[in-house]
Amino acid sequence: MERLFIILVLFLAVFAGHASEIEVCKTCEISSIQKAIDFAEDGDLIRIKSGIYKENGIQILNKSLKIIGENYPVIDAEMQGTALSISANNFSIEGLKIINVGKSHTEEFAGILVSQSRNFKILNNKLDNVFFGILLEKSNEGVISGNHITSNARSQSNSGNGIHLWNTNKVEIRNNKIVGLRDGIYLEFVNNSEISGNFCKDNLRYGLHFMFSDEDIYTDNIFENNGAGVAVMYSKFIEMRGNHFRKNWGSASYGLLLKEITDSKLENNIFEENTIAISADNTNRIEYLKNDFKNNGYAVRIRGACYDNFFKENNFLYNSFDIGYTGRLNNNEFTENYWSAYTGYDLDKNGIGDVPYRPVKLFSYLVNRTPEAIILLRSLFIDLLDFSEKVSPVFTPANLMDSQPLMKKVSW
Repeated sequence: MERLFIILVLFLAVFAGHASEIEVCKTCEISSIQKAIDFAEDGDLIRIKSGIYKENGIQILNKSLKIIGENYPVIDAEMQGTALSISANNFSIEGLKIINVGKSHTEEFAGILVSQSRNFKILNNKLDNVFFGILLEKSNEGVISGNHITSNARSQSNSGNGIHLWNTNKVEIRNNKIVGLRDGIYLEFVNNSEISGNFCKDNLRYGLHFMFSDEDIYTDNIFENNGAGVAVMYSKFIEMRGNHFRKNWGSASYGLLLKEITDSKLENNIFEENTIAISADNTNRIEYLKNDFKNNGYAVRIRGACYDNFFKENNFLYNSFDIGYTGRLNNNEFTENYWSAYTGYDLDKNGIGDVPYRPVKLFSYLVNRTPEAIILLRSLFIDLLDFSEKVSPVFTPANLMDSQPLMKKVSW
């Protein structure tokens, strides 16, 4: 009898610790997603069958659940606010399609809202016609991967961001596609996080936007035809590698905007066909290594208070202006870069030009002061002015030169 009792206790203990699976469908016993969440216990799996579920304000509170959609069941929030909000640890959301999130000037409605959570995964979801797509607040150690977020933003004041993080740490944002939002990805007070393999296109303001975020890395992303590709502001210790900034055109467009940023590195990035590839303002101790600048208006436009920056082994290819500079003082170093506009010679055949190259044209100085002068860009008179300035610098920094210009393009 005693042995039978022990076996029964062990059986009940094992059974109690076993996660249940709850199915949701129109013909199931449970046909509502919220009811399934209310019924579920910690560790349960909720499997949502294909169909349209007109629900909004769905909440997961303090339950570690795994939610999986089969064939992308649709959660239609009917423009009534946030579709799904979560405050819990150890959860995952996968394979849902969320549409018609409400819009507001005073509240941040989102397809998926995560607050005060830890150790979570948001994987392979589709979000369309959203205000904010995925919004994280005070949530750490998560993965946001493989999501496709689209909307039809018309103005910055009436639109939100695709993936928005505030006051979070150690989050991985990987392989997402974000089109038609205000910012594709927005980070504010976000540290020790990684953004990789994302595609951000046709967003109104920035493809990726950093504010007050330190020790982050973004790699192998594509930023195409956004208001500006990426803005990194008021941040430090940022690594930027292997990204492609292309076709960010407009009177105030940049491939990359750097403002009040220090102690960071740009390496192996491609800047192609941007109005301004990089605009740097009050940036210090930045390393620019092995980047390609091709067919841009300005390759690098340096504004005020940029000190101790280092440019080496970059390719400057067929830009209208390789370097734009607003002052006459230079404390930045250029060495061993390739300049397609360089016309010097290499008599000792060591691969380094024997004549230093001055990349700042007098005409770029004039355009900074009088933008209308750009209509003279291809005139012979301007070529003569630029030549005279190279011979005897008066308006441009005399010490801003590459003393070891490369004769061949850098391969990397």
